[in-house]
Formats: sequence, structure tokens, C-alpha cells
Amino acid sequence: MTTHVRIVGAGLIGTSLGIALSGKGFRVSLDDPSPTAVRLARDLRAGEIAAADTDAPDVVVVAAPPDVAADVVVAALERWPDAVVTDVASVKESVLHSVLDSGVDPSRYVGSHPMAGRERSGTAAARADLFEGRAWVIVPHETSTQAAVAALREIALAVGSLVLVMPAHEHDEAVAAVSHVPQLAASIVAACLRDLPESAVGLAGPGLRDVTRIAASDPRLWTQILAGNAPAVRAVMRLVRDQVDDVVNALDALVDADGAGALGTLSRVLEAGNLGRARIPGKHGAPPAAYEVVSVVVPDEPGALARLLGDVGEAGINLEDLHLEHGLGQAVGVAELSVVPASVEPLHTELARLGWRVHD
Repeated sequence: MTTHVRIVGAGLIGTSLGIALSGKGFRVSLDDPSPTAVRLARDLRAGEIAAADTDAPDVVVVAAPPDVAADVVVAALERWPDAVVTDVASVKESVLHSVLDSGVDPSRYVGSHPMAGRERSGTAAARADLFEGRAWVIVPHETSTQAAVAALREIALAVGSLVLVMPAHEHDEAVAAVSHVPQLAASIVAACLRDLPESAVGLAGPGLRDVTRIAASDPRLWTQILAGNAPAVRAVMRLVRDQVDDVVNALDALVDADGAGALGTLSRVLEAGNLGRARIPGKHGAPPAAYEVVSVVVPDEPGALARLLGDVGEAGINLEDLHLEHGLGQAVGVAELSVVPASVEPLHTELARLGWRVHD
């Protein structure tokens, strides 16, 4: 029998989930306070619009903002006494405490958090593959039933996610470091660009773009997330502050004093960054892998990048990652192709043979 999933909230996550589950044969009904959002989600094939006479769901996924997620979870538990209910808010402990304090039977509630998103928000930004290869954290509590956990695991696996299970406080501490503080860091760096002259901003390269990409995220949503996870975010931000203070003191020493020990401080901070960066998992959640970059000059013309990627495939090389950097004031770009070390030489040789300008 087809599982009926009711998704409450037709934003980026809810609509993307609806599209993915519908494509896997689940029956999906959609609910959102905005008639426009829910109609667009339907037109994107995320499911049917829920009506008053729509059958009771087997699973309810609350894709509402963190500040209202708990209220929507409680309402769903009361309305559908046989349904498993989850929320996908990026903060878990505050939602859980509110549900437990509501007096409703919480045994059918299991919190969760798909570690997926985009710098763009809203229904129109939804993608069917948003969850593929991404972690989906299941956050059961002491009275969650095994059947509820199993139902949620089925949904996460169906959309291609890697399932992890952890308690709410551990989840919130983890995402503070790997998601919430990076958002703040990107926003702080991007904010420093506001008053720069155009000539300075025009020098921006891939480093700045990489660091500030997520600074384009929705400020209203992120304000709610940061407020909901304030204790954990504060703890990590204090660590960041301590390291920033070390760097500023070292720079002060270089500018205003003899600089003794300053270079060592800067080197330690940068080396620690290398070590931390190396711990980030590889693709599909695999252990970190060391890749090397082959840089190829690509003309800024229709079909050039597609031709390059086709030639890489014809060479039998598996492309691990791709970054395209546009040349400043030039009609060319540089495609940085990340491959395993053993593929560097054969890829370099084959692309050069085909006429590409290749650089180490």
C-alpha cells in the first residue's frame, strides 16, 4: 500500500521533498498557509493540494520555520492520532522541549533534519535531487516508537539520503559548528564588502565567492535558526572570537611592534585550518579524499564547457568536482577539474592532445 505523506510547508525543503517522494511512488499531499506557494508546489509535481476531505496521512512532515514548528507538530499529533509526525527544522532541542511540554502523547513524534539546502529559498528553488547523498539526521527521544523511527528512515532513504541518528542536544551542538557558524562567518565577511569601492570588489576571485556563497541566504529564516540554537552557536562563536583575537594581536605586533612570535601565531592558525578542512567528508559521505586540480582554459562561448566535460568523459576520467572561474575582463574562463592523483597525468595528456590549454 502506498505511504501517504502530508507535507506542511511548501518552501524549499517541503517542496523538494514532495517532488522527490512523488517520484518514488509515495502519495504526497501539500499544505501551506500561502495558496500561491502550495499551487506552485503542485505544479512542480510535489504532490496534490490537501483538502478538508483528504485521507488521513501515514506520515506528517512539518516543514515550517523553527519558531512555529513545535506548534504545527503538536497540532498534527492531535489531528491525526495514527500518523507519525516529524519536523525538518534545523534546530531540534527547542522544538522537542516544546512538544514534550504540550501535554500531547509524543510517542509518534520523531524530530529530523535533512542536511540539505540552498542559498536560495522558497518554493521555486525546489529540486528533486536536493537530498541525494546528503545526511538526514533522525532525532528520536526517549518515548519515540520504533515504528515511528522506521517510517522516517524509509522516507530519508527513499530520497537518497544517508541516515544518521543522534540525540537532540548532540545534533544542535554539531550543526552550530558545521552549519550555523559558517553562515554567520559568510555573512560577516560579505558585510565587509558593502563600503568597498567598485574597483576593489571587481578583484574578487574564487576564494571570496566560495567564502560568501551562503551569505545570500534568507536573513529572516536564519535569524530564527540562530535564535533557536543560541546556546550552541554562542559557544562556537566564542572559539571563533578567541582565534580572531589571536590573529588581530599578531597583526598588531607586526605593524606596531617587533613582531616577535606573530608569524608563528599566524602559521598555527592557518595550519589548524588545514587540519580542520581535511576532516570534511568526501562525496557521498565517504572518508576525506585527496584530489588534485587540473586547470583548463575554456572559451566563453556556447557549448565550450559541455565539450570539455565530454572530452573528460571520453578520456575515461571520473570528475570529482568542478569549479569555473571567469577571467576578469577576458572572454575566457578557467575550469578547475578535481580528479584523483592517478588521473592527473592521463587527463593532462589527453586534453592537451585535443587542443585544450591545460595548466598544472
